[in-house]
Amino acid sequence: MSDLVSSGALNLVSLAFSFLLLLVGLVLWFFVNRASSRANEQIELLESLLDLQKRQNALLRRLCEANEPDAKEEEAPKAKAEDVKEEDKEDFIRLVAER
Repeated sequence: MSDLVSSGALNLVSLAFSFLLLLVGLVLWFFVNRASSRANEQIELLESLLDLQKRQNALLRRLCEANEPDAKEEEAPKAKAEDVKEEDKEDFIRLVAER
């Protein structure tokens, strides 16, 4: 055992083990950092999508409010058209094969 200590082999093993731990730590840091930046990019994209959806909803509300008086005047013909559409939908559903 004294030959192993005096020859410096133990110091070499300790140095190699330290280097290996450093290498593993750097690889783990790389992947954690990469995942974090990707998550941040996805969050930014989702926030921009949310902003666009809010704008679209606002535009749709404006369009609905602008067309609202027309809807009151044409209420009776639309009811008939909705009945026809519902019948067509039921017929189409019957044609669709179940899985």
